[in-house]
Amino acid sequence: MKKGALLTRPSFNSTRISRKKKQRMEKKEEIEKENGSGTLTVTDGSICGFESLSRLLESSLSPQAFKEVSRMLIGLNCGKALEPLEVAETTKGLSSKHDFDIQAFSFHADKELLREPRVVRVGLIQNSIAAPTTAHFLEQKKAIFEKLTPIIDAAGASGVNILCLQEAWMMPFAFCTREKRWCEFAEPIDGESTQYLRGFAVKYNMVIVSPILERDLKHGETIWNTAVIIGNNGNIIGKHRKNHIPRVGDFNESTYYMEGDTGHPVFETAYGKIGVNICYGRHHPLNWLAFGLNGAEIVFNPSATVGELSEPMWPIEARNAAIANSYFVGSINRVGTEVFPNPFTSGDGKPQHADFGHFYGSSHVSAPDASCTPSLSRNKDGLLISEMDLNLCRQLKDKWGFRMTARYELYADMLSRYMRPDFEPQIISDPLLHKNHL
Repeated sequence: MKKGALLTRPSFNSTRISRKKKQRMEKKEEIEKENGSGTLTVTDGSICGFESLSRLLESSLSPQAFKEVSRMLIGLNCGKALEPLEVAETTKGLSSKHDFDIQAFSFHADKELLREPRVVRVGLIQNSIAAPTTAHFLEQKKAIFEKLTPIIDAAGASGVNILCLQEAWMMPFAFCTREKRWCEFAEPIDGESTQYLRGFAVKYNMVIVSPILERDLKHGETIWNTAVIIGNNGNIIGKHRKNHIPRVGDFNESTYYMEGDTGHPVFETAYGKIGVNICYGRHHPLNWLAFGLNGAEIVFNPSATVGELSEPMWPIEARNAAIANSYFVGSINRVGTEVFPNPFTSGDGKPQHADFGHFYGSSHVSAPDASCTPSLSRNKDGLLISEMDLNLCRQLKDKWGFRMTARYELYADMLSRYMRPDFEPQIISDPLLHKNHL
């Protein structure tokens, strides 16, 4: 390729690109005309009229340029581009009928002489709410159940072994409002949402991670942000409560629940050892580390986060965690803009408003070898299926030796001293720094 070729925009015509791709380009040009040259104002949650960054780049670059850009953006798995995975025709039909994004990829590991491959198929579901927040709470929950049913069926039809839903999937993410009436959505661990999902777990022999708003009936009906782990036999394996609670922007979650008390449990399931790092916990490297120290092979990060606050961080943090801790990470974010009946304010000084902003979806899977899948749609419900060989986790531990070189004793001592009231930072000042010079 000639020097500078990657920066040259190819000419588009019907002989070089598919009809679908041409329609995307026409949509982009139409938006450009409406909003002025070079300035796009899109209100549907898309990126310049495209559902994701990957699709925008694919439509805007030549095939060779897109291949090279993808290599830099999402990496290589075992030295090769990530392979697409064929899904069942039933899954494709459900996606078409119910209009949700479906993408599927396969992560490989090197062949070993003493271990057989440990191939697991993981599914991530992102979705918008299905009824307005003004509707009766029963109607809102029922509508979400009805929306998720065909997406879960699609996952089951394609042989998904472990399925994870988004944070507080069974309700609108109302924790910006500080209104206590939303606490009515809270359920016990074995409540309505768990009963709904148990049937799918048994039907498809599937482990399901179900993040809910929990009401602890045995301890004063305290409310928690909790992930319930449902086994492939429909049993409840356990639960994990959100470790880190945000107090930033509109995220006033400590009005409803406080920091969790379950530590960093790793659940040994029929398909592998999994952990759940709920939403805001992804900003805390030690949180990721603890799940790794406890032996996790896959850590899910069910989230609810908006573009203005966190989108530049979204593709970075989980991928860093997968690399540093030698496990797979499944990142799930809800979709859409949820408008609430009463305007609210927060600590950032903005005028009162009735919505968080746009939940930008973009769910993806990151691997320990620094490769990751393209993201699901930014503005559409979706199912991401990733087949992964868990042998890759140990292979990357052997390659990089992060555990062997980590010097945990050094940091254990530092953290121990930091927690003491008489802690003094280790700062060595230039002796000339504070002297007066004539």
